[in-house]
Amino acid sequence: MNTKPKLVVFSGAGMSAESGISTFRDSGGLWEQYRIEEVATPEAWSRNPDLVTDFYNQRRKAIIEAQPNSGHIAIAELEKHFDVQVITQNIDDLHERAGSTSVLHLHGNIRLAKSSGPDQEEAYFNIEGWELQENDLSPSGYRLRPHVVWFGEAVPAYDTAVDILSDCSVLLVVGTSLQVYPAAGLIHYAPLESQKFIIDPNTEELPVPKGFNKINSQVGEGISQFIEMIF
Repeated sequence: MNTKPKLVVFSGAGMSAESGISTFRDSGGLWEQYRIEEVATPEAWSRNPDLVTDFYNQRRKAIIEAQPNSGHIAIAELEKHFDVQVITQNIDDLHERAGSTSVLHLHGNIRLAKSSGPDQEEAYFNIEGWELQENDLSPSGYRLRPHVVWFGEAVPAYDTAVDILSDCSVLLVVGTSLQVYPAAGLIHYAPLESQKFIIDPNTEELPVPKGFNKINSQVGEGISQFIEMIF
């Protein structure tokens, strides 16, 4: 039985930005190069699966070349003192590569593929290297697509995330604008008595409920401040 206090880390794009992973919402982000409708919807896949596959192949290549930053590493090291469970909106695997042992990907994991057919949530497949090929098929014969939750799709891991949050002792929200729903609504499931922290350079502009300790900082420095506050 785990007797350590439970710390849930809810991370977003800003968590990986310090590793050089482009974000969608910031100036110079990926949405300035592509329209959402072209690469991140089920309709886009139906219309042009080759374009969508190439877009995610390029993202996967960049993610493989990136390295976990000091924030990822600090979160992994907190497992010495806490039962740390990471819930991330990010589709990269930097938390895992930093050493975190319990990571739930709300929006999928780009290092994996799944069937593009009706059986797509039944199994996930490792992608060797960075390139998913046109002739990569699932056992049922459907073309493999990235294991990514697109706009307009349900979030299969949402209920699991609610369960993880429902009994946490500490909640750390880091690197998310809290603008993407339903994911942004998860912070309301933490117990009222839990300690809550949010790290962002502009915390006053975020839709944060009362009771959060606000750390106005970039991710790496903010996590250092968070660690000082909880010990």
